[in-house]
Amino acid sequence: MLYMACTGVLGFATPPLNSSRRSKAHQKDTSFSCCSTSTSTDEQGTARKFTYSRASPAARWPHLKSTDTQHVSQKKMVYSEVKDEIEEESEDGAVSVDADGVEDKLFDKRLSRNKVKKMSKLALKRAKDWRQRVQFITDRILNLKSEEFVADVLDEKMVQMTPTDFCFVVKSVGQSSWQRALEIYEWLNLRNWYAPNARMLATILSVLGKANQESLAVEIFTRAEQSVGNTVQVYNAMMGVYARNGRFPKVQEMLDLMRERGCEPDLVSFNTLINARMKSGPSTPNLGIELLDEVRRSGIQPDIITYNTLISGCSRESNLEEAVKVFHDMEAHKCQPDLWTYNAMISVCGRCGLSGEAERLFKELGSKNFLPDAVTYNSLLYAFAREGNVEKVEEICQKMVKMGFAKDEMTYNTIIYMHGKQGRHDLALQVYRDMKSFGRNPDAVTYTVLIDSLGKASKMGEAANVMSEMLNTGTRPTLRTYSALICGYAKAGQREEAEEIFDCMRRSGIKPDNLAYSVMLDVHLRSNNSKKAMLLYEEMVRNGFTPDRGLYETLIRVLAGENNEECIQKVVEDLEEMHGLSPEMVSSVLTKGGSFDFAAKKLRLAITQGRTFDRENLISILTSYSLSGRHTEAIELLNFMQEHASGSQQFISEALVVIRCKAHQLDAALDEYYKNNNLHTFNGSYAMYESLIMSSGENECFAEASQIFSDMRFHAIEPSAEIYQTMALVYCKMDLPETAHHLFEQAEVKGLPLHDTSICTALVEAYGKLKQLEKAESVLGRLRQRCKIVDRKVWNSLIQAYALSGCYEKARAAFNTMMRDGPSPTVDTINSLLQALIVDGRLSELYVLIQDLQDMSFKISKSSIILMLEAFARSGNIFEVKKIYHGMKVAGYLPTMHLYRVMIGLLCRVKQVRDVEAMVSEMEEMGFTPDLSIYNMLLQLYTKIEDYKKTVQVYQRIQESGFEPDEETYKTLILMYCRDCRPEEAVSLMREMRQHGLNPDLDTYKSLIAAFCKKLMLEEAEELFNGLQTEGHKLNRSFYHLMMKMYRSSENYTKAEKLLESMKESGVEPNAATMYLLMSSYGSSGHPVEAEKVLNSLKSNGSNVSTLTYSSVIDAYLKNGDLEVGIQKLVEMKNEGLDPDHRIWTCFIRAASLCHSFSEATMLLNAVGDAGFHIPLRLLTENSMSLLSEIDCYLKTLEPVEDNAAFNFVNALEDMLWAFERRATATWIFQLAVKRNIYNHDVFRVADKDWGADFRKLSAGAALVGLTLWLDHMQDASLEGFPESPKSVVLITGNAEYNKVSLNSTLKAYLWEMGSPFLPCKTRSGILVAKAHSLRLWLKDSPFCLDLELKDNPIIPETNSMQLIEGCYIRRGLVPAFNDIKERLGGQVNPRKFARLALLSDEKREKVIQADIDGRKEKLAKLEKIGAMRERRIISRFSKNKFISSGVVSEAERGVLN
Repeated sequence: MLYMACTGVLGFATPPLNSSRRSKAHQKDTSFSCCSTSTSTDEQGTARKFTYSRASPAARWPHLKSTDTQHVSQKKMVYSEVKDEIEEESEDGAVSVDADGVEDKLFDKRLSRNKVKKMSKLALKRAKDWRQRVQFITDRILNLKSEEFVADVLDEKMVQMTPTDFCFVVKSVGQSSWQRALEIYEWLNLRNWYAPNARMLATILSVLGKANQESLAVEIFTRAEQSVGNTVQVYNAMMGVYARNGRFPKVQEMLDLMRERGCEPDLVSFNTLINARMKSGPSTPNLGIELLDEVRRSGIQPDIITYNTLISGCSRESNLEEAVKVFHDMEAHKCQPDLWTYNAMISVCGRCGLSGEAERLFKELGSKNFLPDAVTYNSLLYAFAREGNVEKVEEICQKMVKMGFAKDEMTYNTIIYMHGKQGRHDLALQVYRDMKSFGRNPDAVTYTVLIDSLGKASKMGEAANVMSEMLNTGTRPTLRTYSALICGYAKAGQREEAEEIFDCMRRSGIKPDNLAYSVMLDVHLRSNNSKKAMLLYEEMVRNGFTPDRGLYETLIRVLAGENNEECIQKVVEDLEEMHGLSPEMVSSVLTKGGSFDFAAKKLRLAITQGRTFDRENLISILTSYSLSGRHTEAIELLNFMQEHASGSQQFISEALVVIRCKAHQLDAALDEYYKNNNLHTFNGSYAMYESLIMSSGENECFAEASQIFSDMRFHAIEPSAEIYQTMALVYCKMDLPETAHHLFEQAEVKGLPLHDTSICTALVEAYGKLKQLEKAESVLGRLRQRCKIVDRKVWNSLIQAYALSGCYEKARAAFNTMMRDGPSPTVDTINSLLQALIVDGRLSELYVLIQDLQDMSFKISKSSIILMLEAFARSGNIFEVKKIYHGMKVAGYLPTMHLYRVMIGLLCRVKQVRDVEAMVSEMEEMGFTPDLSIYNMLLQLYTKIEDYKKTVQVYQRIQESGFEPDEETYKTLILMYCRDCRPEEAVSLMREMRQHGLNPDLDTYKSLIAAFCKKLMLEEAEELFNGLQTEGHKLNRSFYHLMMKMYRSSENYTKAEKLLESMKESGVEPNAATMYLLMSSYGSSGHPVEAEKVLNSLKSNGSNVSTLTYSSVIDAYLKNGDLEVGIQKLVEMKNEGLDPDHRIWTCFIRAASLCHSFSEATMLLNAVGDAGFHIPLRLLTENSMSLLSEIDCYLKTLEPVEDNAAFNFVNALEDMLWAFERRATATWIFQLAVKRNIYNHDVFRVADKDWGADFRKLSAGAALVGLTLWLDHMQDASLEGFPESPKSVVLITGNAEYNKVSLNSTLKAYLWEMGSPFLPCKTRSGILVAKAHSLRLWLKDSPFCLDLELKDNPIIPETNSMQLIEGCYIRRGLVPAFNDIKERLGGQVNPRKFARLALLSDEKREKVIQADIDGRKEKLAKLEKIGAMRERRIISRFSKNKFISSGVVSEAERGVLN
């Protein structure tokens, strides 16, 4: 409660509205005195203030016996709206002239001093010096001493005045002294020559209204002559008096009186009425539009003042919605806004925290040719000060001063408020001192703001000093000042001081308001002083104030703690009598106050008496029960209500669901929900759905949460931001990221604030699991547009998604972005980067990454090291695993049980028995006991190495350790017995396995059948096989193959045929895949005839023969060089009605690419054309661009085909076209393959600091095309200087062979023939690396790079331009030189040297090679000679040493020679 009270005090530095504040300080009443400091007018030596005796009604009309008490508005002031009264802009006053100058102009010095030059009435009206006359009289009156009277000036008649002039005098004087203005009015009414007029009456009423002298104004209006007072101006003035204090009912009465007397209201009347209504209290929805409609119903069109008054009122209440409605109505009715309008709109936007909108309006104001004034700048200043935007506030202040507006009191108060709110009290005090130094007088608001901010910071010493300074300057503390000080003391725990200030406030004549009472009541309650609290509570109630519900709850809580039932009963009576609370509401207050039992009894009593209960009150009671953890009592109460309360059963059921969810009884809550959900009339509440969804999400009941959310949407209940967020996370966990993403976007469209980080992290993780990386990237991309720095969790989830897909380059790019833009990466980020390389199988690059990270000052954590170790362990790289393991131990990272498990698992896989046993011993020495998984690894190890004795010993250790064998244990033991040719014991162990409730898998059965087959135990094998079929197991082809092998070995062909029939009946194709593999093996080993026999066997057996089986036979003949036989098999296949497909075409095209002559290739391609596929031959013989579209269409048909059909087909085409020098055509097809995603888009790249290529899996011809295109692109970049190259350029070739062709050897031969700077990588095989500088020079200067454009040879060569030799696909003309260089020099030859030798003639090359060999021999001989000389020197050195014996010398000699 204390917090509520303190925060309720004073947002003192609220922005100005549309009133202009005077730069001159107002006169202050300094007669105030306080307990600690007293200040009087006499003590300060100031002049005695003038008082007009007749201003008192008792002095003027004694027979009325009226009192001096003036009306005090009972309107409650909203503390956050300090200084928001609308001050009317003062009209242009009289022209300021010097008094002597006026006297010179108005008097004729030749006349008597007391005589005035008489003018006729007409001349007087036409005179243009009326301003000087008014100013002259005004100055004379205001310069009177307190004991002098107005009559002393007016009786002299020094200036001839009209009635209108006197009105201006009263108005002008009234701006400084309402008493003098009233004295002038009385003086005029006592003159016989003066005729009362409506203008004068309206003027004096306006002056008294501004001075807050309502009772005097009412008196004068009441006693005015009806003929004078019955004018619209007078009524408007009187309405303005009431409106100033927000007395809307009085203004309404005046308007009705006006109409009764036949005086029609004008627009000013309605504007005054609207002003009063906006000041009278909180506005209702659509109040502004209703007031405007009322004006229009009277036949009057609202003007700009009407709209401005409404918008200003909305600004005071921070009612942006209503202000916008009025503004739109204003635009709709073609009423152009003015500066006041924009000031009010800027103010309301600032109050509502929309500084951006306020700034937009400020700019719009300028675009409409309005010049901002001080009010505009102060309003905009407050908008940013409210947000604590110091830079913007300083910028606005500078601009304000630059535009000629000095900082006024409002400006300083706003800045002080901003600093105080931010806790920068030193700055606030500095601004306060600057304010005084610049001649601005701090007012009550200034001091109150300082006291309030210091009090909230518990700096009560400084706050007390500010209060003392305020009193010393003669500024009277206001109620808000005292309230701020009291709140500060209360918050700081200085309750005695708070109580002293409270008493001081009352002694000074300021009556406490509801806030002051509430704070002091809270102070007493916090000190558990129930006696003082009850006394203050009773005084508060007597004075017409009542605590809020929270204070009542606190009061009851204190009383309940003392078991003071009597006082609780009194408070309950007050709640029922004074507040009219029903028993249910009283029960709610009692419940929140901690008096649960009393509250429950009262509610039960009300229900028993047949009373209806209010749902909100019941919710409050249940909420209090829930917050206090008394869910059982809440459920009992609801069950009681279900039995005794009539109606509202659905509501009670929903409440039961909510309470059960909060009590973590989800199953019971779901049962209650489904029980009622079966009723078609059931329509749950938002709270029920929210509780069910949140509870289901917390308990990972995702399906139930999804169903409940669907029900909620079906019943048209709008979810909240929290539900949207929960369901988005639920759908992500259900691997439905698209649905989650849709909900997230829906919430954004509806403007619901969601926690971007958690949802985006979940979305990216879900998309990453599904390998939908583009969608994951889009989530982070949209988040980056909204946030300057994306949360680290989102970045980590994206990098983890890349890691799951093995996209290291993308993961590294994201990592680099984090390093550049923030936030900094963490251990999880680094681990994800490592994981990306691991998934992509690039384990050798892990060390490069680790080195890069260490160069960036990252410390490699233990988890990262373990991740690397596990990766190398999975790949079986025992050397690296051991190196990492020992490095960990040296670094002080002690192994864990998991690490030992990984190490032992790897060592077991690579069958390093001694290392495994040493690791187990080390683990036991470290205090770890092997678990069942480690024992299972040992069982598998000894089984693999066929050390069955140790296998049994490990099983005995398992039993001794008390472990129960699992499926893996039994499976390994059974496999051991099967391999040891002891299937009977294996069967016995399998029975034991079943007794323990473990079922063997099919692999175990297969091992047993294989063991029986190996020993030709037909009956046992058939029994086991038939048993599996009887049990309904779906046996695959391998089981039948085992049985068939057994029957073949036993020469029992009858049973083999029966088994084949059984295989077909079981729905298993018996021979297709098996025969294909068999034929492929025959073909690869050079036995095509055997492959054909298998094919004929399949035909004779009636098996379905496909192009797959034929392709294996045809490929076998073609690879063996039997081209005609291969063509014959193609014709045979067609004759059998089997249409060739891509497999056949690929075989023939690949064979054509390896043909020695073009005629042989043409023969093969003609055979393909005769079979109906003409594209390959046309590619060699035609230059039509239409071929590309045909190939494109054909590739499109191959894309959905499995087994990489399109990829293999394009590779074969590229080989053929390159071989027969159709290289431009090969380029087009290569680019077409990239376009169709057959080849990767980044197969080669020339980007900024990213030059590289990856030709793995490409055929030799495709790789040579891609290499040439890449070189061409890099040449262009080298000449143009963009894109910039990296330091090194990497070409990845891989180590694999494609159709017995080594891509690595092929590309090296091609590059070295050109003398390129590419060299093999020293750390990784299958990679060529060139330094970028050398590469650029070579591309610019080398004659081999003068023309890299691939062209078609217009004349097809008679022989193949390429030749396959030892897995290297090289230019045919280079083969002799290649063989010669390799045989004569051997080993690796420098690329430039190879290029130079290859281009020489045979005779010259022979001389160069011989010279090189001779040079090597000479060098070797010199080295041997130098070595012998060193040996002799060492021996002589030993022999000269007199302390060394000859035996030692001979020993040294032997050591050197060895």
